[in-house]
Amino acid sequence: MTKEKATPSIFNKENYMWMLAGVVLIALGMFLMSGGKSNTDPTVFDAKAVYSPMRITVAPILILAGLVLEIFAIFKKPKETAA
Repeated sequence: MTKEKATPSIFNKENYMWMLAGVVLIALGMFLMSGGKSNTDPTVFDAKAVYSPMRITVAPILILAGLVLEIFAIFKKPKETAA
């Protein structure tokens, strides 16, 4: 006697892999946006470090790409399997 699920699973392994890739992209974008130590003296404002292209352009694009990937992963239909 086989036990079958009462409700089928919405996501399969492929969906979860896409979701994981999206989370990694979002985390990478957040990490790049946070940056690092911009200078050695905390009383001096270094505009080149704060407004670098990595922080204001690349990081937000990575975050948005991760969000788009998450939406794709949620809406992707699982492939039909032969029973």
